[in-house]
Amino acid sequence: MNPYTAPLDEIRFVLHELAGLERVAELDDAESMADSELVDAILSEGARFAREVLAPIDSVGDREGARWSEGSVETAPGFSEAYAKFIESGWNNVSISAEYGGQGLPNLISAALQEMFVSANKAFCFCPELTAFGVKALASAANESLKNEYIPKLVSGEWTATMNLTEPQAGSDVGALRTRAIRESDGAFRVFGQKIFISYGEHDLTDNIVHLVLARIPGAPEGSKGVSLFLVPKFLPAKEEEHSLIRNDVYCSGIEHKLGNHASPTCTLVYGGSGEGAKGWLVGEENKGLQAMFVMVNSARYNVGLEGVALSERAYQQSLIYAQERVQGRAVNGGKESVPIIQHPDVRRMLLSMRSQTEAMRAVAYVLAAERDIASRHPDSSTRRASQSFVDLMIPIFKGWASETGIEVTSMSIQVHGGLGYIEESGVSQPLRDVRVSAIYEGTTSIQAHDLVERKLVRDGGAALRSWLSLIHLTLSQLNSRNDERLRVIERNLRVAVEALQGASEWILARYPDNPAEMLGGSVSFLRLCGVIAGGWQMARAALIVSEKPGDSEFARRKIHSAQFYAAHILPQAAGLALVAKEGGASVMDLGGAAF
Repeated sequence: MNPYTAPLDEIRFVLHELAGLERVAELDDAESMADSELVDAILSEGARFAREVLAPIDSVGDREGARWSEGSVETAPGFSEAYAKFIESGWNNVSISAEYGGQGLPNLISAALQEMFVSANKAFCFCPELTAFGVKALASAANESLKNEYIPKLVSGEWTATMNLTEPQAGSDVGALRTRAIRESDGAFRVFGQKIFISYGEHDLTDNIVHLVLARIPGAPEGSKGVSLFLVPKFLPAKEEEHSLIRNDVYCSGIEHKLGNHASPTCTLVYGGSGEGAKGWLVGEENKGLQAMFVMVNSARYNVGLEGVALSERAYQQSLIYAQERVQGRAVNGGKESVPIIQHPDVRRMLLSMRSQTEAMRAVAYVLAAERDIASRHPDSSTRRASQSFVDLMIPIFKGWASETGIEVTSMSIQVHGGLGYIEESGVSQPLRDVRVSAIYEGTTSIQAHDLVERKLVRDGGAALRSWLSLIHLTLSQLNSRNDERLRVIERNLRVAVEALQGASEWILARYPDNPAEMLGGSVSFLRLCGVIAGGWQMARAALIVSEKPGDSEFARRKIHSAQFYAAHILPQAAGLALVAKEGGASVMDLGGAAF
């Protein structure tokens, strides 16, 4: 696999020009981000770490994978050393609040760093990412005793954390879980059950692992309303007179052999297998585990969408290098000599499709990250509410659209490479294999689509969607006011796409009350429609911004060309997606079960 180089010029442009880093820097505890030299230094060092430390062991991890033996997991060669360097450099706690010992950087900066690290080595990133989520969940819901005992070790990277939701019979339906927690006289609990698909549930990177486990207390209500969250460490804290941690009754019974992410151990964990039960403590209130866990889930869904951006960038870089170097066939406009395949029209189409969609996803990701910062840190309550409304609407759109688009872009990379792309030794397939799960975990694309239609569109009568569309119409007005022929196709096709979205949303709102199943049958297309337009909106904004700057730089020409290509090749998909969103559900639901 070719080496990874972070696209720093593109990242800086999106941070400053589209996401509005300067606006984020005005928020509480983010003042240091007004120092552009400091921001550049952080980004440059992150890019160096991704390139020199994480990327070189990515293919090794894919090839060697994690290894399980008698309850223990050995991580892939180089991962333990990379983790130690990651912690030493402080990359593990950049987004964790300074109140708990983290660096407290804005979500916007964290998103840029996370993109670079995932591009370089997605399997590695699961571990510190889950730990950061765990810290946020404990900070929001745990009592002071648990916070003081566990958060410092997690923030320092000495210990790591996991999310334990899934069971063999309880995947998307978390309320079907059977893991139980028995109360003890001292207020602690003994946990019994089995959890599956637990990323980094066992490893050799740290001395202890803190599991956040959903379980049911006997007598709790049925379904998701009876689920509680527990902290269950692999090793119990030792008493003062003891010198080592005490092993808890939780063990890894095996790891999965997966399509991708081979270096990330996906574990089956057995709680209480010895009969004693794994000792744990309640996090938050009884029967409100999903609310406590949701702090982790929302952040996880955003980060999964970011995986689509990151691996699309990695795949594009691989494809571009290959297309520039691979000589095959004559140019279509004549000539006797064979030429690099980048001169062939369809290879150029694929490369531009990969690049423009990656740029669109990145822009949406960073704009969304900035709004997350504003929603949590802005001093004005009405501004916080408006940003939170935007975030709530966009999280399912971004997660679903970016993960699905990431699959398409990484698959296209194989096509650019031709037969070589189909050969495992080339490494071309790894980004596709690694990103494929992004459309599945933390809520499938279907679940995101249902959430979008039921909770984000229907519940408020389309108010949040209309607020978003008003922002796009402002961009359309700006495009229209510019006497710039380069922007015409962008304005025209974005306007047509927005009209298609407005029509589809009105159709769904009118018909959902009488036929929700039929409307949900077209919900994935509705989600992708929203994603395509979100990307087109940001590409249009980028084109506007660079077109207003003096001079005619290569970067500006490239940005406008990407926006034009996106408008000409991607935005026209909106019409078809809108039609399916409106009318496709009928054909989904009309067929009787026996007819399948």
